[in-house]
Amino acid sequence: MPAAAAAVAAGLATGPGSRVTRFAKSTAASVTPVRPGKTHTLSPLDNAMERHTVHVVLYCRAAPGLDREQLKESLSEVLSLYPAMTGRLTRREGGEGPPAEAEPAQRGWVVKCNDAGVRMVDARAAATLDEWLATATGDEEMDLLYYEPMGPEPYIWSPFYVQLTEFADKSYALGLSCTHIHNDPTAAALFFQAWAAAHRRTTSTYPPFLHAPAFEVSPASPPPAPPLLAEKSGAASPASADAAAMSSATFHFPAPAVRALLSSLEPGTTPFAALAALFWLRITGAADGERELTLALDFRKRMYAPLPWGYYGSVVHFTCARADLASGLPAVAAALDAHVAGVPEEDLWRAVEWLHARQQQEGAAAGAFQMYGPELTCVALDHVPMYGAEFEAGAPPARVSCRVGGAAGEGLVIVLPAAEVGEARDVVVTLPAEATARVCRDGEVFRHGAQVVFGAKAGKEA
Repeated sequence: MPAAAAAVAAGLATGPGSRVTRFAKSTAASVTPVRPGKTHTLSPLDNAMERHTVHVVLYCRAAPGLDREQLKESLSEVLSLYPAMTGRLTRREGGEGPPAEAEPAQRGWVVKCNDAGVRMVDARAAATLDEWLATATGDEEMDLLYYEPMGPEPYIWSPFYVQLTEFADKSYALGLSCTHIHNDPTAAALFFQAWAAAHRRTTSTYPPFLHAPAFEVSPASPPPAPPLLAEKSGAASPASADAAAMSSATFHFPAPAVRALLSSLEPGTTPFAALAALFWLRITGAADGERELTLALDFRKRMYAPLPWGYYGSVVHFTCARADLASGLPAVAAALDAHVAGVPEEDLWRAVEWLHARQQQEGAAAGAFQMYGPELTCVALDHVPMYGAEFEAGAPPARVSCRVGGAAGEGLVIVLPAAEVGEARDVVVTLPAEATARVCRDGEVFRHGAQVVFGAKAGKEA
């Protein structure tokens, strides 16, 4: 059977004209067996993310110790530290399912750590890494990732997919896709740090911390619904056609550009608030009136008892910021900073308690709802140490990209660190196609020093 036909038969084919060819699918297993009967209970925050996926791409330049077989070997090594990654999901309903190591059986998703492995896809790209970075579109970058949605039998479905794509110059793109039930973007990005440490046979700076009771709650009475989550849980799901009409682009802001932007704003303004405000204003085009923007904040280090960076799971808190868009960029950025600084930990726990109570009272009947969106949402990830994943000592990634799936509606803006570190930032937008094309032409965005890395498809710019 010809290679192209085999790829189609295996479900590996990319779109017409793609420069990426997927040619094999296999399973990567841990080198260390997991103790029989081990399970990992997922928190209320994890369970709430059922409709979302996380996608991270790490670009590594060619190096003597970087080849496909060595990467597969070190992946199997690091999976020994992540027994939940190689397991399979099962849903516990009203005491059904496997008991979780002396914990009371409660409704929700549980991971059976059964060493089933993660799905591995091999691919090649008909371009060098530099050619790819200079010419690929945001949508084309998704060809470096592989994911199969959960089917009716989750106990045989792999929640994690790793795609190894070799470029023409022997550089590699390492693409990780997973269900958000398991990992938030921070946990997914830091998995690469552990993988790189295993590849170099050293210890990771951010080892995994699998501690299911971290968000264990038992509210004495049904807690009130947080207004934002109540609104989300009652919102109609975007049509599948709306989801298909979303498009992505990545903007790079070099350190001098960010410094110049910050110098035009109020003293103390953070790069996140500055860029979130800039894109909020340019995406909405609103000239007056107070508006709301949903912010997604990683709470690992914002808690009274901070969680380790390597915490395995979701610690994303959604909060609603308000600003008068007619007041201008400096005031809007200041309002975002003030809101972020003032979000109390109690808000996170109220959300956890309400999600837990909803999950226990209704179980699967409650139905997952959209957490990222459908309103415009901005994710703060520029504090996450994404560029520490050195598969070769002294050689950080050339670029790291991150997206969240299932964010149909008004769209998603993700603020990330950039390869130069310091003040430099990358901003990934996933918006309705016409909005993405419009922002990619926005003169005000470029006036502040933006460079389009992965732009909109040419056909969508008209």
